Amino acid sequence: MSLKNGVRSPSSLDPEVLSIFVPPFITKEDSQMAGAPCVTLSKTRRRSFRKKKDKPKTEPWKGLPPEDVSVPNGVDLLALPQLCFPGGMYMASEPREDSVHFLVLTDVCGNRTYGVIAQYYRPLHDESCFYNGKAHWEPSWPTAGMAGCFVPFAVCVVSKLPYYNALKDCLSCLLTHLKLCKDFEVDNHIKDFAAKLSLIPSPPPGPLHLEADGLILINIDNGSVTCSNDEDFDVPDVPLLAAQTFIQRVQSLQLHYELDLAHLGASMDLNEGRARRRAWQQKLNCQVQQVALHLLFSIFREVKNHLNYEHRVFNSEEFLKTRAPGDQQFYRQVSDTYMFRSFLKARLSGRMDAFAQMDLHLQSEEDRFNGMLPSPRRPTIEKMASRKSSPLHVAHRRMVVSMPNLQDITIPELPARNSSLRKVDASECSSSGVVLSVTPKPTYTFKIPEIHFPLVGQCVQAYYSDCVALLSKAMSLLAPDSSVLLARYFYLRGAVHLMHGQLLDALLDFQSLYKTDIRIFPADLVRRTVESLSGPQRAQAERVPELRRLISEVVDKPGEAPKPDDRVKNFELPKKHMQLDDFVKRVQESGIVKDTSIIHRLFEALTVGHQKQIDPETFKDFYNCWKEAEAEAQEVSLPLSVMEHLDKNECVYKLSSSVKTNRGVGKIAMTQKRLFLLTEGRPGYVEISTFRNIEEVRSTTVAFLLLRIPTLKIKMASRKEVFEANLKTECDLWHLMVKEMWAGKKLADDHKDPQYVQQALTHVLLMDAVVGTLQSSGAVYAASKLSYFDKMKSEMPSTVPKTTSETLKHKINPSAGETFPHAVDVLLYTPGHLDPAEKVEDARPKLWCALNEGKVTVFDASSWTIYQHCFKVGTSKLNCMVMAEQNQVWVGSEDSVIYIINIHSMSCNKQLTDHRSSVTDLVVQNGTPSKVYSCSRDGTILAWNVSTLRVTSRFQLPGGRLSSISLHDGCLWCCTGNRIVVVTSSGLLCQELKIGENVGDIGMSFLSLQLLPEQEQLWVACAGFNSIYVWSLKDLTRRPQAVHLQDCSEVSCMITVKKQIWVGGTGLSQGKSKGKIYVIDAERRTVEKELVAHMDTVKTLCSAEDRYVLSGSGSGEGKIAIWKVE
Repeated sequence: MSLKNGVRSPSSLDPEVLSIFVPPFITKEDSQMAGAPCVTLSKTRRRSFRKKKDKPKTEPWKGLPPEDVSVPNGVDLLALPQLCFPGGMYMASEPREDSVHFLVLTDVCGNRTYGVIAQYYRPLHDESCFYNGKAHWEPSWPTAGMAGCFVPFAVCVVSKLPYYNALKDCLSCLLTHLKLCKDFEVDNHIKDFAAKLSLIPSPPPGPLHLEADGLILINIDNGSVTCSNDEDFDVPDVPLLAAQTFIQRVQSLQLHYELDLAHLGASMDLNEGRARRRAWQQKLNCQVQQVALHLLFSIFREVKNHLNYEHRVFNSEEFLKTRAPGDQQFYRQVSDTYMFRSFLKARLSGRMDAFAQMDLHLQSEEDRFNGMLPSPRRPTIEKMASRKSSPLHVAHRRMVVSMPNLQDITIPELPARNSSLRKVDASECSSSGVVLSVTPKPTYTFKIPEIHFPLVGQCVQAYYSDCVALLSKAMSLLAPDSSVLLARYFYLRGAVHLMHGQLLDALLDFQSLYKTDIRIFPADLVRRTVESLSGPQRAQAERVPELRRLISEVVDKPGEAPKPDDRVKNFELPKKHMQLDDFVKRVQESGIVKDTSIIHRLFEALTVGHQKQIDPETFKDFYNCWKEAEAEAQEVSLPLSVMEHLDKNECVYKLSSSVKTNRGVGKIAMTQKRLFLLTEGRPGYVEISTFRNIEEVRSTTVAFLLLRIPTLKIKMASRKEVFEANLKTECDLWHLMVKEMWAGKKLADDHKDPQYVQQALTHVLLMDAVVGTLQSSGAVYAASKLSYFDKMKSEMPSTVPKTTSETLKHKINPSAGETFPHAVDVLLYTPGHLDPAEKVEDARPKLWCALNEGKVTVFDASSWTIYQHCFKVGTSKLNCMVMAEQNQVWVGSEDSVIYIINIHSMSCNKQLTDHRSSVTDLVVQNGTPSKVYSCSRDGTILAWNVSTLRVTSRFQLPGGRLSSISLHDGCLWCCTGNRIVVVTSSGLLCQELKIGENVGDIGMSFLSLQLLPEQEQLWVACAGFNSIYVWSLKDLTRRPQAVHLQDCSEVSCMITVKKQIWVGGTGLSQGKSKGKIYVIDAERRTVEKELVAHMDTVKTLCSAEDRYVLSGSGSGEGKIAIWKVE
């Protein structure tokens, strides 16, 4: 009325809650009358409703139901009305357009609740508004002329899932009905709407989300950032290089729908137009996600270099030292946030999330090479050269090192913002600025059945049945490779079964998520469902093998170990004296060295002549010496004329003081490959020697006037002239270091193992730090405790047998970077292929290595560099691996589970849990569809359809002890302890070979077998014996021929390569027990080669395209040898 009469606008009205509708809308009595039980499995909610205080001249609403009202996630209804009208609640003189806005309600623990609010206006009549047939509101001024006033109303949907667009569409549809209905009908319409909405099952949302502590307002036009809090809010700038790349990529995005589709014809179909808009929006969303992920990745990529995974420690101070001063405030504030700690937990837990996926796919060859280096890293020659050519890096380096007047440094200007609406041509942007080509993942729509009467129990039950039928039909039409979509259908159908009261069917659907996508397995919901089972239901579930396993997984584990502490600690220097074990832990936490055996040698060096403990001051001095040497090495800058003489992956690890030599004055430089002289004056390069070329190293003295000057002499094999350097006080230390590197290089050449050089480098740098720490006359003697390879070379000279040296090609270490070597339990080689889903650079052959406790390391078999370092599949020992299809690796575990790894994402989201005992072997039968046979120690054999992951047949061999199976001519040959059983694919017995009938020793136990169809031979290895037994396939009753393995104490594995049998085990070599390989000619049945393979037993063998054989050793060495096949 005030508006109509031209009076000043009245003050804002106080909004008030009129109605609240919370599921369930069907009572238990209604459900029982409909013939189905109703089970409530949701968590206990706090039921409360705090009414507002009475306002003057208004009557409180009396229409609330007497029972408690469930408030989702404890949302305070006192605050909600104000959030429904954020701009205030005002009457209007004419109708206004409907509007929708969104809420995110976050509690102190970070738990979020989402709200979607639709506002609309209704005319104010002369009479009171009616809700539930009761008068509610009286105007506080005269009622004349009220017909020209419109009152705002709001409908709010509160959900725990962020389905903004879907709820917006639903509310928009609701408003069209509310505007046409009478006042007293509004509540019924809203209740009916809420009941329908509550019947729709919701799958879990995606994993990507953003979160903030307060409300942060960002003006994207002028770049300003403000906070809703009253206090000043200092937001530091994002690191410069990352920000520049991000801006370039954002500018290449097409953010205007009309412009992007201007060249297309207009759509005459509403649904087609909406689909086109949805596809465009999805593509843009994917591009925005990728750009944002690239920004986060470029900012935090190097965090992993300062993490200690064993003790869950982040060395924040060392990480900050590597950041530019202008960026440190940003990193300091970020590192104090809850989200950053969650990020660290994910990295330390090895989670294969989007960040880890990007790290995997953006790894350079240098990154993969560095992943194999246990020794400290230094900038390579290639990186030094790139630093000289990068003006941004020069500025960055100056800021880090010299701290000049920062105003003198001109940072390159960022490109101007693209103010026009034209598309940015990709060629106009730098390669780092172009948005990556992102193919949006396809979306699928499932149409739910019509909900006619959502408040009638019988109709609701019919709706559930229709939902299940439609979901089942949709699942039956899916292609075999649609496991991700199938998992969502299983989840939805399980949720509907729960709402329908069919608990066992729901559990079966949730159990199917193990085979389709275990990431969305609702563990808490399943546990509550199992706990709610009645006695007869529990007994019925126990009779179903799949449910029995599921119940044992989620409920029946009272003796399970407590959840490990996943906290992330910041590194701190010790404050107490340390015994050996504590010292090992502290050094590992510091990130200096991880290898336990090397730290033991360091402990001996630092405690020479003292009590066997280290005080905090000594540790601090050692830590500072190490870090100072590390910083100095980072700042080494070689002239281009010097770098031309070095390999691109060489690093300068040590520089001497300026000394006089017989080849000029300068500094002696040590890389992992050579010694050279960096001459003074005009810097130049003078080659001293490669470590391979050294013949002798001596520390002596030469006379100069009345003095004797300590001198280092190095004699080369290819040069008569001896190099001499007057190193003075540094002579004894350089003598130790050069001899250690020389010995390490000799061992590396003899054993074809570059890890010896890297370990020698670690010894050398620790020697330098020990001398700098102790600074006493006995410092060099203490450092000599780290001269490990030089002592090994002089005290225990051992030569590699000629046959072994000629056959051995290379050695690699899957335990690089670990605290101690791990046994290599299984090896699998997968050939390179160009899969449509795989990038060209990823379509390379790979070597899969199963280590202890479920760890898997993957090597790029084209370069023998680490492709993926130690991700986990379970926590138990792994027994077998096969490549089932081009994109799947199946792994059988001691915990009775078969884990399926996606070779593109390097993640394990599928598990087969049908076995009840340790999975001991897997064998692939090619065909359409392909099939995999798996066996377990209890004698169970399962046949799997690889496409559907369903068991097509199963049978049980009596007696158990099933260790391996082989497939030949449609039959399975099975090793079961004291017999070999041949069965058909359906389990019918064909042949049987027993120990004791035609094999003399009754105590023998079959270990593994190899079939040679062309020779019609069966080769069998027996546990604990030093012979291989050969049967003729024509007559298994005849006594076998034994092939004796000389100096062999035990056989552990055996494979067929071409016409050879390679046998791995343990044997004597030069009077010591070593891992040995015997190569047997299958036709002549004689040992062709005897290879001294490893320091520990040979645990596993695999073939790489019949060109190479790879052997893995026990935990005493933990390395993999690559052998040439002739």
